Amino acid sequence: MMQFAVSIMAKAPRAGEVKTRLCPPLSTNEAAELYRCFLLDKIEQVRTLTKASPAIAYTPDEGRTFFEEFAPGFVLLPQRGADLGFRLANNFDQLLGMGYQGALAIDSDTPTLPTHFLEEAVDLIATPTIDLVLGPSDDGGYYLIGLRKLYGELFEKMAWSTADVMPETIGRAEAKGLKVATLPLWFDVDTAEDLERLKASLQNAQEDAARHTRRFFKERTE
Repeated sequence: MMQFAVSIMAKAPRAGEVKTRLCPPLSTNEAAELYRCFLLDKIEQVRTLTKASPAIAYTPDEGRTFFEEFAPGFVLLPQRGADLGFRLANNFDQLLGMGYQGALAIDSDTPTLPTHFLEEAVDLIATPTIDLVLGPSDDGGYYLIGLRKLYGELFEKMAWSTADVMPETIGRAEAKGLKVATLPLWFDVDTAEDLERLKASLQNAQEDAARHTRRFFKERTE
């Protein structure tokens, strides 16, 4: 087992249960298929990391079958908790309890996130003097969080899905005396406006990046 783990926070791609804020312009079936492409791209990306074990924190429980089929070799952990904070904390608790010296939790909504961001994050969490790694999203949240030890107060009573998440997390960490490292800013895909931004991002990305997401848009224009 490698010393570090990278865990994708993921949902089974079911129509009407994922990416509903993209409807319209997408139908619920199209939104589920797009999210499925996001997952496949993120699974392929994480599989390329050579310094960390790949993992998925999945929901719902019966969604495990999907991830067993499409992510063979990944550590699969069910998400547990009433909100994102509880689920993140539980994910870190499980991974660190398995013996990993550090873990990263990443979202599944950033198909064009450069792989070198993740590689840098693994290097940072492997640095003993760094306690917390954050990848900021431009909506005020974060697309990645990494820890070498679980600090539950980073997740408790957080106003999730608001612009306060990133600054509040940093403030709590600094108040506790933690050394924080941040990655470059990126964006996740939640709204119709984000879809247009994603298309532009795909044009600027490497040709082999996000191939499943590319195929989704290509098939819609044929």
